[in-house]
Amino acid sequence: MPKMKTHRGTAKRTRVTGSGKIMRNKAFKSHILTKKSQKRKRNFRKPAEVAKSDQKVIARQLGRR
Repeated sequence: MPKMKTHRGTAKRTRVTGSGKIMRNKAFKSHILTKKSQKRKRNFRKPAEVAKSDQKVIARQLGRR
């Protein structure tokens, strides 16, 4: 069997914490920011954990498990 290749698009968009959580950045932060509240824009900065339903697929794309 050949080696599994890491999906580079996924690798650039996510990171794995020391405890094994897969973290992602939030969407909707790039443009049309005038109508969004300061609180909402501030919360876009914080990373979010990948949804439970997507974790298995993303972990496989990153070459884990």
